[in-house]
Amino acid sequence: MAIKKNITVDGIEVPFKASAAVPRLYRLKFGRDIYKDFAALQKSVSEGDEQNSELSIESLEVFENIAYIMAKHADPDSVPASPDEWLEQFNTFSIYEILPQLIELWGLNIETQVESKKNIVRLTGK
Repeated sequence: MAIKKNITVDGIEVPFKASAAVPRLYRLKFGRDIYKDFAALQKSVSEGDEQNSELSIESLEVFENIAYIMAKHADPDSVPASPDEWLEQFNTFSIYEILPQLIELWGLNIETQVESKKNIVRLTGK
């Protein structure tokens, strides 16, 4: 079951969606593992400081790519074909404001998947 959430980015309500399809979409579009990238990104941000941001260009790109895939997944017809085109609509795109909300959305999706597995076990007895 997919989880959808609207997040305000630069004054614009943007729908984001998390589901089991996101890792595949990310891998197909960028050729990378979203789980490894998310973990590295969380570590970089937790070690960083919003006022004196020293995040690497790679961390910022990973963040933008994850946000793009989750937005494209939520609204495939409205989101452009490339992250660059999508990002053009915003003046600012703060990793420190948006990433925690994307992490929360991703966590809710994972909780839902774990709960589904528990229900299957209970129903099937396996």
